[in-house]
Parts: sequence; C-alpha cells; structure tokens
Amino acid sequence: MQQSLDSDSKTQTAKIQDTAATSLWKNLLSGGFFEPLLSDFQIIFERDPAARNWLEVVFCYPGFHALCLHRLAHWLHLRKVSFIPRLISHLGRFLTGIEIHPGAEIGKGVFIDHGMGVVIGETAIVGDYTLIYQGVTLGGTGKESGKRHPTLGANVVVGSGAKVLGNLQIGDRVRIGAGSIVLRNVPPDSTVVGVPGRIISRKQSDKLCPLEHGLLPDVEATVLSSLHSRIEQLEQQLQTLMSNQKDS
Repeated sequence: MQQSLDSDSKTQTAKIQDTAATSLWKNLLSGGFFEPLLSDFQIIFERDPAARNWLEVVFCYPGFHALCLHRLAHWLHLRKVSFIPRLISHLGRFLTGIEIHPGAEIGKGVFIDHGMGVVIGETAIVGDYTLIYQGVTLGGTGKESGKRHPTLGANVVVGSGAKVLGNLQIGDRVRIGAGSIVLRNVPPDSTVVGVPGRIISRKQSDKLCPLEHGLLPDVEATVLSSLHSRIEQLEQQLQTLMSNQKDS
C-alpha cells in the first residue's frame, strides 16, 4: 500500500515537472518573445541603407546580436533566474561592445546602429522604435536604489556619444544631439543639444526621417549672426553721425 502511494506521488510530481517545463517552452516560443526580435530585424532594413540582405543582418550587425542576447537574458531575469542572465549580458558585451543590463526593458523595433560603447542600465526603459547610435549611455547618477535610469519614449533618436543620466522622462519623438548630456526631463517632440542638454526646439517635422539626426538647429550660430548684423548697423549709424559732425 505504501509503495503504491509513493509511486502515485512520484508520478504526480513528474507530471507537475513536465507541465512546468512545457509551459516554460511555450512561453519561450510564443509570439510575445519572438515578435520583438522580428521587429528588431525588420527595422534595420528601414533605417540602414547599408543593409543589403538578411544574411548580413543576421551575421554582421552587433546591435541586433546584442538585442537578441538581451531579450533572452531579460526573459530569464523576469523569472528570477540567478547568474545566467548576467553571464549572457557579459557575453553580449564581449562579443558586441554593447552592455545592456538584463533588467533593462527594451521595446520592439529598437535599432542600435554600430553600437560600440553603448551602455544601458538596469532600470532603463527604452520605447518602441528608438534609434540609438554608438557611445550612448543610459545611466544613473549615484547609488540610489529603485528607478535610477532614464525612461525613453517611442521613436526617440539618441545621437552618437550622448549621455542620458538619472531617472529622467524622455518624451516620444525626442531627438538628442550627438555628444549631449541630458540631466532633466524632456517633453515630447523636442530637440535637445549641448552640455548640459537644453531644449532648442519643441516642434518636429512629421516628414523628418529619424536618420537625419544631424539636421539640428544651431541656436548659437543664429544668435551670433543676429549680433553680427546688429553690430554692422551700429557701425553704420556711428559713421553717419561722425560724418555729420565733420560737415557741421
């Protein structure tokens, strides 16, 4: 009798384990896991004129490789798996030069172009269809706990070498100029440049391609041009006054 009960208990335990393993694989192979990867793959052809065929993208694009590894590491991280997600992240950094913490939330259709030196922190959130260039840091500013990394909205463009530091809110369709350091929240449809980053435009053209991140207004050049024109006017007025004094 006891042997029969032990046998039934082992059978039930085995069934539970099989059900858990089956559920795990179903979740892994579900569209929710692979759909973002497909979006990451497709967006490369839309945003990179150098992408000629799928073989090049699959084997020669480190940004795509880093995102593939991250999505696996993040999936394991959400299921409280220890060590393995960080190991996958470290492997991705070694292979691609892109460091993404397993805890970071990356939306679909994200394109990391070239990507060398990109760092994305643990509590960072990157919205759908964001474009990130090489040398970008989405980092923290201290040892505070909780949410300490930035949140990027959808269709954001972050230029080469830009740094977004702290628990900031970057709105949808924001463009951050190359080399900028952003330390404050940015509303949607804005353009940010400089150190520290300042908002120089709050309106975006709907026809502007995300790849045209170099077409940023030069506020300082506009101010200098205005000052130069004003100085010329003042000089002309001064010469006129001096000529009138001599004549008189």
